[in-house]
Amino acid sequence: MKKLQRILAILGVVLLLALYASTMIFALSGSENSIGWFKASIAATIIVPVLLYAYMMIYRYLKNRNK
Repeated sequence: MKKLQRILAILGVVLLLALYASTMIFALSGSENSIGWFKASIAATIIVPVLLYAYMMIYRYLKNRNK
């Protein structure tokens, strides 16, 4: 179980770093769709960690409830 948690944590960090990098790339690019992609990237940067935190809270609640 600990190994799975560590792997998921590393995947989460990689995902967040990719989101931050894409935000910078979209902000600096000059294409006509860059504003839309930039807004989507900012939204994902906020929403993904919030959802991960919510999933962890639900998991802890359900895990403790079954004991």
